[in-house]
Amino acid sequence: MLRKTLMTGVLALLMISPVQAMDIGKVTIPDTMVVGSDELILNGAGIRKKAIFKVYVGALYLTSEESDPQVIIDNDDPMAIRMHFVRKVNYQQLIKAWNDGFENATGGNTDPIGKEIDLFNSFFTEKAVTGDIYDFTYTPYEGLSVIIKGQRIGTIAGFEFKKAVFGIWLGEKPADSGLKKGMLGN
Repeated sequence: MLRKTLMTGVLALLMISPVQAMDIGKVTIPDTMVVGSDELILNGAGIRKKAIFKVYVGALYLTSEESDPQVIIDNDDPMAIRMHFVRKVNYQQLIKAWNDGFENATGGNTDPIGKEIDLFNSFFTEKAVTGDIYDFTYTPYEGLSVIIKGQRIGTIAGFEFKKAVFGIWLGEKPADSGLKKGMLGN
């Protein structure tokens, strides 16, 4: 009887756990990520496509599940976006994509975060190749950190900058609407 009760309890816990690790294409997305002292859960993931090409698998990690993109953008809790590249992309293409994303995320008003954008862009000096992982982690009072292939490249302070970065994927004019939908768990 004790064994049956224990098994029932374990099964119940498994059924109410957050989104599990998922496989997208040939990429396995972990179900959790540690940012600072916080363990974040996978909110959702999808594939970034450009024309007919798959570029990267993107995943969004939060402290708790959320499907409203504006709530996520405006939230000052720890969070992260992981990009797992499935195609080679040169750094000039990345910088152009970031700049287009910042324009879209800010409604064309990038001036207030111009210095932060320049610093962010300076972190990208090499092409991304298949298998590379880029993490963008946000921690309140510290800022947004860029981690490329497991190495922290730099951290940029400022909540408005964080909002613009997450707006690239989750804003009204996202980099890829299918990826946004996936990140929101839809």
